Amino acid sequence: MGSAIFFGRKLEHFCSKSRFKRSCFHALVFKANPLWVQVVYFIVLSLLGFGALNMSKPRTGSFGPKNIDVFFTSVSAATVSSMSTVEMEVFSNTQLIIMTVLMLVGGEVFTSMFGLQLARSSFTNHESPDTIAHEVELGTIITYEKPPSGTDLENNINSSSTKSLKYRATRYLRYVVLGYFLVVHVVGSSLVYMYVSLAPSARKIMKTKGIEIQTFSFFTVVSTFSNCGFIPTNENMIVFKENSGLLLLLIPLILLGNTLYPVCLRATIWVLDKVTKKAEFNYILSNYQEMGYVHLRSGVRCALLAATVFGFISVQFVLFCSMEWNSDAMDGLGSYQKIVGLLFEVVNSRHSGESIVDLSTISSAILLLFIVMMYLPPYTSFVPTKCWKKKSEKECKSEEQGKNILECVMFSTLSYLAIFIILICITERHKLREDPLNFNVLNITLEVVSAYGNVGFSTGYSCKRRVKGETGCTDSWTGFVGRWSNSGKFILIIVMFFGRLKSFSLKSGKAWKLS
Repeated sequence: MGSAIFFGRKLEHFCSKSRFKRSCFHALVFKANPLWVQVVYFIVLSLLGFGALNMSKPRTGSFGPKNIDVFFTSVSAATVSSMSTVEMEVFSNTQLIIMTVLMLVGGEVFTSMFGLQLARSSFTNHESPDTIAHEVELGTIITYEKPPSGTDLENNINSSSTKSLKYRATRYLRYVVLGYFLVVHVVGSSLVYMYVSLAPSARKIMKTKGIEIQTFSFFTVVSTFSNCGFIPTNENMIVFKENSGLLLLLIPLILLGNTLYPVCLRATIWVLDKVTKKAEFNYILSNYQEMGYVHLRSGVRCALLAATVFGFISVQFVLFCSMEWNSDAMDGLGSYQKIVGLLFEVVNSRHSGESIVDLSTISSAILLLFIVMMYLPPYTSFVPTKCWKKKSEKECKSEEQGKNILECVMFSTLSYLAIFIILICITERHKLREDPLNFNVLNITLEVVSAYGNVGFSTGYSCKRRVKGETGCTDSWTGFVGRWSNSGKFILIIVMFFGRLKSFSLKSGKAWKLS
């Protein structure tokens, strides 16, 4: 008897502690500011990646990168930025797998899945279907001291039915996103693996560089879908510029994982709705705003987004072809290879960053065009003025009431980028004076905007462009930031975090009036 009482008290104590932990977790996750939740997530992820990369040995015979460079690489992979300070072939197969995991869990689609799971947990705690049904049952029999009227009972049942449908729709949405995520990675990795295995030129590159085809395939697909831009080779995709088939396989992955993700997601749900005839899919399509999933858009907005994406690609493609068709960057390529290569390059300017050309060799006009493309958020779309007039006054008032003091005094995104560029020009002022052809404001601006857009484009560094010919300068396949001081690298780390969380700052700066 005593042991039973003792066991009961222990069980009660354990349950109370479990409830306390669950309530603390619920308070931290669901009550905390979403911005700080993501800040903590990416900082912790970057630190874990730094520790794992440091514990793993680089390739045999390769030098060990400095701690600042290892941490920079970890942040770059976690924030899917692909800014590099060391050559990629320095990393061992184990380190490449670690970077693959960082890119996988740092990508937008994966983090949105994590958000959906948290939303479901919050829903379960308050509006699970069992609780709803129980409340309806109690409401009709026990809860009311006097029998409810027919209208009240009908409204109660309809409201509970709607909540139950929303709960099931949230679960279905989570399954759809998970299936979308898995299918793209499995199919994409399989196709890339088949191509590299069957194409003699691609297989020769893998053998020469000592990169395993399985690792290359999964790493490249994860990097491309998450729009990171890292490739296991030093030259990025320059070494594959003649492999048009591989480029054509990667182009859809870039669009599926970023700019066209809302369009493809809605199309997938629409097809499932037509095939299965389930009410949950129809509810998702009709109540996309209530689902609380930021990547769900209306059919009209998806059409406008798709038109904008293809419009930007077309404009870039025409300009790039007109200015770089016969340039040195395109030497050795046939007409078909040039078309595919240039298409691949302009698609990557938003926001993947994989490249088949040396950006330092292309014209300044194209570089400025890329800077504009990298600055634009992924879901930038042309929306006619009349569409905005549909927003209700109630929504506008709620937005105004939701502003806090911090939001009112924040600068615009362009202002922050200007501040970052100025700070880097200060930290690199001696190199700007002594090496002006490499260290110039345009190259620094491209690097900063590329880090903010989490793209990864870089002009690199060339010893041939040095005004003062000094011995000991060796060209390497690293980003331009690889030649910066540690202070400059640290500033760019902050820019990468800022860019990965750009969704929280897109509406900032509205309190500042210029007239």
